[in-house]
Amino acid sequence: MNDTETEQLLSVARKYYVQAETMESIANQMGVSRSTVSRLLKESRDRGLVRITIAEPNRPLSRLSTYFKNAFNVDAHIVQVRPGASEIYRLDQVARLAAGLVTDAVQDDDTIGIAWGTTVSAIAGHLQPRDVRGVTVCGLNGGANSQTTGLPYVGSIVRQFADAFQAQQQLMALPAFFDNPDTRDAMWRERSTLHILDVRASTTIALFGVGGLAAELQSHVYSSNYLSPADQRYLVNQGVVGDVCTVMIREDGSYRDLEINKRSTGMSPAELKLIPRRFCVVAGLAKTAPVLGALRAGVATDLVIDEDTARAVLHRMNPGLRLI
Repeated sequence: MNDTETEQLLSVARKYYVQAETMESIANQMGVSRSTVSRLLKESRDRGLVRITIAEPNRPLSRLSTYFKNAFNVDAHIVQVRPGASEIYRLDQVARLAAGLVTDAVQDDDTIGIAWGTTVSAIAGHLQPRDVRGVTVCGLNGGANSQTTGLPYVGSIVRQFADAFQAQQQLMALPAFFDNPDTRDAMWRERSTLHILDVRASTTIALFGVGGLAAELQSHVYSSNYLSPADQRYLVNQGVVGDVCTVMIREDGSYRDLEINKRSTGMSPAELKLIPRRFCVVAGLAKTAPVLGALRAGVATDLVIDEDTARAVLHRMNPGLRLI
């Protein structure tokens, strides 16, 4: 879409949604039919230029969101999913809302940092194109393991985001975990690595899921040769419940003393906190403990989560909490 077409859509949308003019009035001003105005309004919504949000402060989901805001200073976007829904359907519904929120948030010259994984892959499939300029999409963590470079998988996710926002791509072509922390320290001094780390540090919008050791819909990092059996045993022994950006966390939010994190290429919670907008997207009851750990570590400004899991997280945090 060129600039003239975009401005026409924005002009029609402003008149209708902001200035409350009727379709007939707009059509008369433009010298077109009412059906043409209707089509233009629909196109403005389809292209992400217009988003409609309905706030219902007295609804139970709004009250749940208030609990999250008070406990973790996070904006919770809670998705109702029909009873008995499969985990795949649950994830799809949460991913659909998350894609809309991210699409709304992106502005000219933003740098979008994404952590590859099952959840972010699902979000990528629901993105709507935005007419924005100067956007960069970068990885928040490496994707290679002992059996694959990870580039086809990670690259396909990054490419979908880049296509949606007409963005430049910056892949982090590194392992998810180095075998030795000294190797990571050496790579962190290389000029090529310093470049991508600088891009990553400039992230203005971050998007990531939460990996769970015991999730029914298993996180990619635990199912695709990223961790050895010895690593898996170490995680269990250390009380690890999951990860954010391949940085392992406990339910209490601690992570700094875990030796495995010295080998990870992912952004730590402390680094994530420097990013202005951070979307943490989660679906499924098996993620309850990992989500609680992630929230206690302060990784998110926005939480996108299904209602059942939201209730489970709050109950786990405070079993005596009465949820309506």
